[in-house]
Amino acid sequence: MRPPEYRPIPCERYSELELCIMHGRPLRIRWRRAGLDYVARVTPLDLRTRRGAEYLILLDPGGRRQWRRLDRMLEFEPLAASA
Repeated sequence: MRPPEYRPIPCERYSELELCIMHGRPLRIRWRRAGLDYVARVTPLDLRTRRGAEYLILLDPGGRRQWRRLDRMLEFEPLAASA
């Protein structure tokens, strides 16, 4: 099955992600996969485009590197560095 067409996130939100990456600021993200919602505190590393979709590359709470498609993130919130 082919994934749904990518829907870009607003430029302001993309810029917010860029700033968090530049300043090493952690994020709390909520995303949906296979019909389930997940929430995690993550460390954003980079933004990439792949096969016509934009992704956030991050370190999850277990220290694993992962990719999250931006239009599947339901919300994100920058956190204080010590949060």
